[in-house]
Amino acid sequence: MSFRDSRTRLAVLCSHFTPTRLHSDPPCSPLSASLCSAAEPRLPDSHNHQKGCVFCNIVRGQSPALKLYEDDMCLCILDTNPLSHGHSLIIPKSHFPSLDATPPSVVAAMCSKVPFISNAIMKATGCSMFFYTYSFNLLINNGAAAGQVIYHTHIHIIPRKAFDCLWASESLLRRPLNLDDDKVSQLAARIQEQLLLSDSCHDSKNEDFCSSKS
Repeated sequence: MSFRDSRTRLAVLCSHFTPTRLHSDPPCSPLSASLCSAAEPRLPDSHNHQKGCVFCNIVRGQSPALKLYEDDMCLCILDTNPLSHGHSLIIPKSHFPSLDATPPSVVAAMCSKVPFISNAIMKATGCSMFFYTYSFNLLINNGAAAGQVIYHTHIHIIPRKAFDCLWASESLLRRPLNLDDDKVSQLAARIQEQLLLSDSCHDSKNEDFCSSKS
C-alpha cells in the first residue's frame, strides 16, 4: 500500500472513530503470528487475484503481513494501522472488490471463523468482558461512502475496552430519524420487493446453470 493510500485510509477510518490512543492498556500477550513474506510459496492458480491489490499480494506471499490464521478460503492478519491492540482483518484468499460481489459461500467461510479468531484475540489483548462476553466491534466498510479504501472484501475485528471512546458516536446523544408509520411501511415494502426480485434472479441463474449442465 502506498503512503498516500495509507493516509487516506486512516483519514476515512478516523471519521468513524476518535483518534484517541490508550496509554493505560496493559502489555498484550503475544499472538501466535507468523510473518508472511515473499519467500513463502505462491498459492495455486485456482485463486482469483487482482494485480496491484495489497491483500492479493499478501495472500500470494508477495507482501509482508503478520498472519494470525489461515485456511483454504480466508486469512486473518493484524492491521498495519490498528485502532486498538489486536485490530485484525479477515480477508478472502480470492479477490472480490466488495461484500455484495463476494459469493455467499465465501462470506459464510469468513464469518464462521469470527467467534474462533475473535475469542483468541480478545484473550490475548485483555479486552473488556461484560456478563462473560468479550467486547469488540465487527466492521465492514462497503463502498466509498462507507469508508472502503482497499477494494478487496475484508472484515475488521476491533477489540474494545470500557470507556475507551474509540467510537465517536458512543459519547454523543443519538438522533434517530423521525419517520412516520406510512414512510416506514413504504420503505419496508420497497426493500421486500427488491429482495423478491433478487431472489427470483438468483433462482433463474441457478436454473440456467443446471440446464447447461444437463
